[in-house]
Amino acid sequence: MSDVVIAPSILAADFGHLYEEIKKVEAATSFLHIDVMDGHYVPNITFGVPVVESIRKGTNMVFDVHLMVTNPMDFFEPFAKAGADMLTFHVETVDDPVEAIGKVRKLGKRVGISIHPDTPIEKVLPYAPMCDLVLIMSVRPGFGGQHFMEEALARIAAVRKVIDEAVSDTIISVDGGICDKTAPRVVSAGANYLVAGSAVFSKDDHAAAVRELLSCALS
Repeated sequence: MSDVVIAPSILAADFGHLYEEIKKVEAATSFLHIDVMDGHYVPNITFGVPVVESIRKGTNMVFDVHLMVTNPMDFFEPFAKAGADMLTFHVETVDDPVEAIGKVRKLGKRVGISIHPDTPIEKVLPYAPMCDLVLIMSVRPGFGGQHFMEEALARIAAVRKVIDEAVSDTIISVDGGICDKTAPRVVSAGANYLVAGSAVFSKDDHAAAVRELLSCALS
């Protein structure tokens, strides 16, 4: 996938009307980002397997499940069965990233690898070409609505260089503080998959917000 896409993050949605919120963004994009937090790897708790299983019944969107948990390998199969299309784990949370990548692939799912802003980018570079997606966090994971971290731009560029040199079609995703001002900057740095929460769900017309953000990203 070389085209730029927007993946709304339901972390910023109205949980009391989650199905309706998803249907609104479905009109403008095929991708949905689902942040799974365990209260250990990050200081917050969000969605579990039953939520993913439930919302799967109402949409054909691509479910990009971001596992911000200390033991992601225990959850690959449950979330795969619940309806995840792509499973992203953090490089800091596994002993052997190659093993984790292989386990997701055996489940027939696309695999992503992510990295915490405090972790040197070199830790993820060897595995970037092996994955379908590399997720660069541009905020400290755990809560929505944070400001974009400028140092993420250099990290995106470093991953882009490795992927291009490997002639890989790995997607570069960026999550955190994505808005009309930061979207074109991360695309210029090499990202092509933008996760956006507040920038989408804080607007009255979610679908229009997705389209506007994509337009800004490509400007």
